[in-house]
Amino acid sequence: MARKTANDDPLAPVTVAVGQEDLLLDRAVREVVAAARASDADTDVRDLTPDQLQPGTLAELTSPSLFAERKVVVVRNAQDLSADTVKDVKAYLGAPAEEITLVLVHAGGAKGKGLLDAARKVGAREVACPKMTKPADRLAFVRGEFRATGRSATPEACQSLMDAIGSDLRELAAAVSQLVADVEGTIDEAVVGRYYTGRAEASSFTVADRAVEGRAAEALEALRWSLATGVAPVLITSALAQGVRAIGKLSSARGGRPADLARELGMPPWKIDRVRQQMRGWTPEGVSVALRAVAEADAGVKGGGDDPEYALEKAVVAIARAARSRGRG
Repeated sequence: MARKTANDDPLAPVTVAVGQEDLLLDRAVREVVAAARASDADTDVRDLTPDQLQPGTLAELTSPSLFAERKVVVVRNAQDLSADTVKDVKAYLGAPAEEITLVLVHAGGAKGKGLLDAARKVGAREVACPKMTKPADRLAFVRGEFRATGRSATPEACQSLMDAIGSDLRELAAAVSQLVADVEGTIDEAVVGRYYTGRAEASSFTVADRAVEGRAAEALEALRWSLATGVAPVLITSALAQGVRAIGKLSSARGGRPADLARELGMPPWKIDRVRQQMRGWTPEGVSVALRAVAEADAGVKGGGDDPEYALEKAVVAIARAARSRGRG
């Protein structure tokens, strides 16, 4: 899980969230926003990308207000800020405004390191959000998710959940949430088994596998069965996203042995072999179309649409068609 510096006040003048684990970065931002709104329900939140933060923009956002309103300014991908904007941010770090919390989301590494060093020099609160590449780290994450809800899960249950779900933290977190919501008492291996193993035809990964293979009819059948047996729509969209991203990663990677590609792409070797078989028929344009379809479905199942099932069906069909884009003219 994310690690924090000794200064653990979410309302510190400056917070830097550092790393490449998207779920942890998003949670670091949400923690600051939640603390600000708990202090002042009318807190103004500005969430900006580097192209939206031009020279002079930060000064405008942090200028004194007649109403002394609390404000949170979030800067995503701070390592990509222009040199002139970095100068503005560094100047601000030396004299942060009252009632304003600045959150810099930074990937870490060499790019943009000067800004990160400047924030650390002034004592910014830091939340480390490193990519979780080791199984032991992901297992600790799952255990922490259960603890955070006040629920207990056996070590065997946590391991079984990882084995069934995979390495995506968002999907692991969603699975924990579903188990906690649906099951009373201690969650053991048998409970995880009922939900996530021994039901290959009902699994979110079966839906994703059939879709990226271009087998639309089978994917739709697996989707309907999954929904009928209680699989959460958010797990299905997550599996679809993983499947399409894996196609995109492998199609743009250099050739090599599965073991070498596994290290480069952060996938187990067995998955490299599977994705190689699935990616026949895909084109870069097809991957783009499929990713847009997944994004629309994700929004649909999270309240952006009236019918989550239709949103998923539409995405599955779009992905299956994209999987057959090579050779169509």
